[in-house]
Amino acid sequence: MTDRARAHVFVSGKVQGVYYRANTRDTAQEKGVDGWVQNLSDGRVEAVFEGPESVVNEMVKWCHTGSPAANVDNVEVECGEPEGEDGFRIRR
Repeated sequence: MTDRARAHVFVSGKVQGVYYRANTRDTAQEKGVDGWVQNLSDGRVEAVFEGPESVVNEMVKWCHTGSPAANVDNVEVECGEPEGEDGFRIRR
């Protein structure tokens, strides 16, 4: 699968306590994207998406809005080589 891409994102704003992680997981699973999402101690949410480049790009775009209760200020994206994520999970 040469079309596989990886995006490592950091989302800031009101993104904790608003079901951002659960919505990210559900959306990623619907789209068939692998990876994970977790809260950071500084109030941001961190996520990794792996899958077809077009779908990974859709997830990055989705992060700018996120869950309905979220208020996203910024999304930082670092692209890299896929590391073989399998499935999508919430890290605690």
